[in-house]
Formats: sequence, C-alpha cells, structure tokens
Amino acid sequence: MKIFSSKYSPEETEQKRPPVERKASSGDAAAGQKPDSAKTVVKPKTQTSRPTAKSTIQPSRPVSTSRSAAQKPKSAAPAAKSASAAKPAAKPAAKPAQTSKPAAKPVQKPRPATRPAAQTAKLQVPAELTNTEKLKAQTATSTKAVRSTVSKAAAAQTVRGERTMAESAALRREELRKKQAEDAAAVITEYQPRVKAGFVDTNYDPEPLPDPVKKKKKRRKKKKKKKKSVGGRLLRLVVALLVIVALYFTAVFSSIPFIAKWRTIYIQTAMATMRHQWLATYFIPHSVIDKVMMDLEESRQSQVGVNTLWDNPVLDGDSDEIRNPSLKDTKGMSKAEIKFFNTFWEIDVSSMLEYVRSHPEAVANGWDNIDINESALTSNGTTIRTVQSEQVLAVDAKEGILIIRESGTGYRGVLVVCKDPSRLSLQPASTIGSVGQVVGEIGSAHNGILAMNGSGFEDAGGVGNGGTLVGWAMCNGQTFGQHMLPGYKRLELHEDNLIYIRDAGEDVAWDCTDAVEFSPAMIIDGNIVVDDRSGFSDLQPRACIGQSQYGEILMLLVEGRLPTVSLGISVPDCAVILSDHKCAQAMNLDGGTSAMVWYKGDYIMKSSNPVLQAGRTLPNAFVYESID
Repeated sequence: MKIFSSKYSPEETEQKRPPVERKASSGDAAAGQKPDSAKTVVKPKTQTSRPTAKSTIQPSRPVSTSRSAAQKPKSAAPAAKSASAAKPAAKPAAKPAQTSKPAAKPVQKPRPATRPAAQTAKLQVPAELTNTEKLKAQTATSTKAVRSTVSKAAAAQTVRGERTMAESAALRREELRKKQAEDAAAVITEYQPRVKAGFVDTNYDPEPLPDPVKKKKKRRKKKKKKKKSVGGRLLRLVVALLVIVALYFTAVFSSIPFIAKWRTIYIQTAMATMRHQWLATYFIPHSVIDKVMMDLEESRQSQVGVNTLWDNPVLDGDSDEIRNPSLKDTKGMSKAEIKFFNTFWEIDVSSMLEYVRSHPEAVANGWDNIDINESALTSNGTTIRTVQSEQVLAVDAKEGILIIRESGTGYRGVLVVCKDPSRLSLQPASTIGSVGQVVGEIGSAHNGILAMNGSGFEDAGGVGNGGTLVGWAMCNGQTFGQHMLPGYKRLELHEDNLIYIRDAGEDVAWDCTDAVEFSPAMIIDGNIVVDDRSGFSDLQPRACIGQSQYGEILMLLVEGRLPTVSLGISVPDCAVILSDHKCAQAMNLDGGTSAMVWYKGDYIMKSSNPVLQAGRTLPNAFVYESID
C-alpha cells in the first residue's frame, strides 16, 4: 500500500492544513451555535521515511485545527478571547505520535470492498483547489485509506480466530488425503519393478488412512460404555465358584468308569513316592485315597498262590524251526544268515538286508559277528525294524543282545533281549549295607556288558542311599535282607536257566542261584495277571524283567516324569508289551529314579531325575556278563 509523502516538513504541514468542513450536529443546532469551520484531522506520524511492508501503519491521534496561542500573532489575541467566550474551549493540541503501539481499539467490522459513489466523490480532490488545499485533501484521503486497511486486517484476523471445529477437521482431512496420495505414489514407485516382473498384484489399492474425527467418535463411544456393576461381578464370581465346586465333586466322587480310572491313576501315582504324596493328600479326602490303596492291596493279595509252573519251554536255540515270521524265502542265504534270522527272530528280514546293503561293513566279519550299536542317547537308532515295526537300536550277534525302542502315547523306553539266560545273575554292590552303587559301577565290576537295577531299598524321606535293601535277595547263593509280607512276589533264577515267580512267603527252591522280591507279578506261564481293574495303573518310570518262551531274558525299562519326553507307563501296559514279544514269565521291579539300564559303558535311557544321569545308588543289579 502506498503512503502519501509531502515535500513540507511536519510543522509546516500542520500549519498549512486547511480546515475540513463537517456537518452540524443536532447538539450544535439546539444550542444555536454555528458549526465550526474546522474539522478534526489526523496528524501524520513524525516519521518521514517510507515504512516497510512488514510495518503496521496506525492512524495518528486527532489534532484540533485551531491554532495555539503560540502560533497566532499578538494582534489576534483579543479576537481569540472573544471567540472562546462565544463557544467552548478547544482541546489542547495532540502530542506527537509515539513510536510504541497505541492502545488497542475495539474490533471494527470490515468495510465493503467498494465504496459508495457518494463517499468516493467526497474523497476526490477538486481540480480548482490550490496546492495547499490539494495537499490537505490528499492527506485526509490517505489517512482514511490507512484506517480502512487496518480495519480489514483486524476483521480478517477475527474471522480466522472464529473458525469452527468442523472447518479445522475438514482441513485435517484434506491434509490426510494429500498424505495418502503421496504414500500411494511412493508404494507404486517402490513396487513398479516387481509389477513389471509379475510378482505384485497390479490392482494394489492402499488402505485408506483413518479419519481423525471418526477416531475421536469411536473413542467417545468406548468411553460411554457403562461400567460393570458390582452385583454383576459378584454373580459371575459365584457362578464360577459353583462350576469349580461341581467339577471338583465330579472328579473326586464320580463313579463314571472313565473318571474313576484316571482318579485311581492320579492317586496311585502320587502315593507311589514319598515326595509326591501331598499331591493327593492335599486335594482329595482321605476316605477316597484309602479306598484306592485298599483296592491296590487287594490286587496284591489276589496274586497269592499264583506261581510259575512252566509248560513246555523251548530252550534249544539251534533248532531248525523257522521262528522268524518274515523269513519266508531262504533261497540264496547262507546257513549263518539263516541262523542269525532264527536267533533274532524279532528282526524284519527285508529291513535288515536293506541296512546291510547300505552298510556292508556291518557283515564284514560275517553274520555271526554283526555288531551294530546306535543305542546311545545321542544317537537316532538304525533303519532296521522288527516284525512289529519297532526300531532296532542295537544288535550284537556274538554277545546275543538285541535292543529295541519301545514308544507309545506318553511314554518312551527300551526293550533289551538277552539270548543266553545262563549269563544273567544278580550282583550286589561292593558297599552293600552302608551305601549302594549305580548300575554301571556294579555291571563293570562283574564283567558285565549290560546291567539293570534289581532290588528296592529303604528310602525314608526320599533321601535313601541304597545301602539297605527292602525284602530278601540272593546273589550267587549269598542272601541279604528279610522276606516281604504275603502278597509280594519273588523272582528266582534256577540252575536250569529258567525264571520262576513265586510268593515271597514260600520257601526258596533248593536250586535257586539268584532271587529278588517285589510286586506285582505281571505274566505267569504266558498269562497276564494284572489289568487296569486290579490296580497298578499309575504312570511311573518302570523296570520289568522276564523270560520268553524261548528262554530269552527280557528287560523292559521305560522313562518317566519327563513331560517333554515320557510321562511314564502303567504295569498292565508293560505286561502287554512283553506279551507281544512272547514273554512267559515277568515281574515288576523297583521303578522311579531307580529304573536304569547300562550297555557297553553308556546309559541308554534318561533318568527321571535329570540331575542323576546314572540313576540312584542301588544295593544290587542284574548283570548280563560278556562272553569274553
């Protein structure tokens, strides 16, 4: 905006400014006074230089057009006095404009862009005026223009300040749309090479950005949700407690067969060890626990009088009878090969031949000297399978040992088959009576190639050291301990290399060489004598020993109490596994952390206590001696 500049100094301009006529007010007319010939004018700022574009031009304060006494000549003094008597005294002259901002004025409404024709005509300077009159008229016009500009700016600022929330939200939505368009362009630019190569969907449509106004509405709706009442919470709590109580009474007292079975398993599993009995006694009434334990004792008593008789055992390993059901075509086989498959009748012929073709070194010394061992805990076993599709872990033809992986729902273990029963014996720990030894120490001390745990031992508080055995035992004719109560069984090894299972209260046979007492008997004369109804259904790490109808020694050991590996197995399930391998006699031994098997210097099963990798110290162990 241009500001009018004068060639006169501010003082001269003030003196030469012509008076501006104004209309007489109604007050003047009423008083009978004539209108003043002079009109209030705006005094320009003392600043003579042109202001910059950033500076704000404020109108100067009005100054009276009448001259002060100092500016008038002395001859005019009497006239001025007479004039002042006729009309009110004029206001003193305005002070020069200060550099600071004037006091804030009330906001005025913006004037229209175009002025009325009458008002525009007043601002025009007549051509017949003198230079001085023109200067005064132009100064007045410039002052009004400045005031108009300031009023417009103030009005615009007021309008901006009164912008509504809806307009602000509209602006934000517009900004979000622009941002969305930029993001879409960036995505298209980034994926353009892949679009050309055919890897990206060309119909890609970026997800629209959320509307902040809608977000606020959603938040408000969420806040408006009513808080749950205290009564409703109490009702839900009561219902939950009633459901829990109902489930508890169902689990503890129900006679539904499925529930009763698993309740019995839980109680027997907890009560089987001193350390875990609280899992039953804390949550289940003693009356229920006592009933389960009484049923278990009745199952033991039901085996009294059930003893081994042996009905026509087959002990001749050199028989020409074909025992292996998978050995159907012997054409092209050597006698040594046929003998191998008859001795290890459990092995599937086709899988064994396939293994030999891929591992020719296995038969480098002949079929009589095959020695394959993949039974270590760090090994994955072989590709050889049994006739029942079980994995073979190890086979030693010279020593007559076959190790099979046994696994099922919730359990894992090994079945060891020893072909020569005459090399099995029960050997005591060298420190028996004071402290026991681990299985591997007992086995290696008696020229053993394989060993497993034998008798149980006193374990008060779960901290027994295996020095004092429970029950009665015989090791190579030497006896230890005292006989158990009726209901417990005794496994005897006789001079005829057969296993006999008898009551613990009966007299020991004269030809017995080794013996151990425990319970229950599992298989007698080929018949399973335990089942889920007779008890012993708790899931535990197990150790069982028996003999097949061919005279082979069977050792079944199952890991347990290892949630990620094996939980354990019941005694009836162990009896089923042994029966599938033509077991004629079998008895359960001390399990838990005592269950352990050692083969050729390595433990081939995991202890239920990871800290005790070799198992617990024991009073004795079954040892299968090496042929050398």
